[in-house]
Amino acid sequence: MKTSTTILIVDDEPRTRQGLKKTLETWADSSCEIMTAENGDEALELAASRPIHLLLTDIRMPEMNGLELIQAIKKQGSEPVVILLSGYSEFEYAQEGIRLGVVNYLLKPVTKTKLLEAVEEALRVSEGRRRMGAMEKIVDKQLIEMKEEDRLVPQPVQEAIRFIEANVKAPLSLREVAEHVHLNASYFSSLFKEKTGMTFSEFVARSKMQAAKKLLYSTGLPIADVAEEVGYQTAKYFITLFKEYEGITPSQYRKNLSEGDNI
Repeated sequence: MKTSTTILIVDDEPRTRQGLKKTLETWADSSCEIMTAENGDEALELAASRPIHLLLTDIRMPEMNGLELIQAIKKQGSEPVVILLSGYSEFEYAQEGIRLGVVNYLLKPVTKTKLLEAVEEALRVSEGRRRMGAMEKIVDKQLIEMKEEDRLVPQPVQEAIRFIEANVKAPLSLREVAEHVHLNASYFSSLFKEKTGMTFSEFVARSKMQAAKKLLYSTGLPIADVAEEVGYQTAKYFITLFKEYEGITPSQYRKNLSEGDNI
């Protein structure tokens, strides 16, 4: 399920606020939810009630300025992409905005062209961050840590790792992989465990789970097909193993990713 993109406009000037909203609603054509707030407190209430993907905020507002609003929203645990609006060329504000991760700084009055260019770019940044966040959830940290120490791993073990990862769909045996790297099976088993910190069977299972997580994120394949793609003949066994490694079923994992929940 793809969540709707929410854009929040915060400006104490009603005319500016409504003008920006009208322009963005016409541009979005119902693909985004465009919300407005006239001050920081109202904006914080909205941000606490739903995810905000893009924040367009004026810098100079009564009681809480735009930079203070950004900091307050971050404290709530939200990380929207931010575009700052200002009626003045305020370099010190722009500098502070950069420190807070602001992606653009627009001077009022803003033309429709500049506004839409900035919004489109900001939403690309937002989507990039979302994908990065999802990929972080997919990554098996134990596999990553092991690969970071590749230079300490003997060539035959590195070759075995590449072979396993390239053949996750195949029912690989220890003997088959040992033969591929021209080592005795017993010696290969001991060497693999010593250099990777994992048994051969655990590494194969983790590699299959990693491949499965990528498929669950990037495709709409049914669970049975995902199981087959990573070398399991029955979905039931795959689901049991996935839950053993990830703590949740493949269906719940996919649902959590689509909803943006932490895993």
